Amino acid sequence: MTDPTIENLERRCPRLGSPITFQYCLISGEDDTICGKILDCWWERFDVENYLKNNMSAAEFNSLMARAEKPPNKISSIVEIVEAAKKRVED
Repeated sequence: MTDPTIENLERRCPRLGSPITFQYCLISGEDDTICGKILDCWWERFDVENYLKNNMSAAEFNSLMARAEKPPNKISSIVEIVEAAKKRVED
């Protein structure tokens, strides 16, 4: 994905609470993948779905769309965070 005009766009990240570039969203997800909220955050600025579709493999795009459509259950997320914290304390 190499469009500096788009990649250098900035906005406030709702997760971090600070300004970030679109380029950061391309690598800030789990395992340095695309953030699952990228579509929610950037749709007002430009056609982010079309941009990603044209710059990703079909498998990567379909995986992103699946993650975007099914956000994690809040209770499950809290339980996972608590379990991870317990493991860190036990170690």
